[in-house]
Amino acid sequence: MLIPTKKVPNLKVALTNGDQWELSSQLGENFTMIVYYRGLHCPVCKNYLEDLAKKLEDFKERGVNVIAVSANTKELAIETTEKWKIPGLTLGYGMSIEEAREWGLYVSNGISDKEPKTFFEPGLFLILPNQTLYACSLQSMPFARPEFKDVLNAISYVNKTGYPARGDA
Repeated sequence: MLIPTKKVPNLKVALTNGDQWELSSQLGENFTMIVYYRGLHCPVCKNYLEDLAKKLEDFKERGVNVIAVSANTKELAIETTEKWKIPGLTLGYGMSIEEAREWGLYVSNGISDKEPKTFFEPGLFLILPNQTLYACSLQSMPFARPEFKDVLNAISYVNKTGYPARGDA
């Protein structure tokens, strides 16, 4: 289990634009937000990431670097960028199930032929510039994720007041 104020694993993933992304070299001014999503098969993820893409400028204004990551293959990740309305969203792919477990993500086996054999469930992580965990939200199913408008309001409050990370006791 990851603990707020403690260092998180150094995530390294391939991007749909052909580049590589590494957390240790992509830390935002105030936060880096990693949004783990189930994959192309998930209509809830589609709506969630489309909402995120609409709010990217709002996150940038608050000093937040944003990436969405799945276990999808390169082909499925590229198909995601083509089928979903997520312009400007940095999309990583190919994260292993072992890495997902290091982040504390829930792992599921597919229950239909539309789902991959194994994939991880959603998670949202706010990482400080020193690569420590500020906050996270984990889900064991596709539903009940934090609304990005609420995350933006929280980040505004934290940036204004210096509210400390909680849950490290």
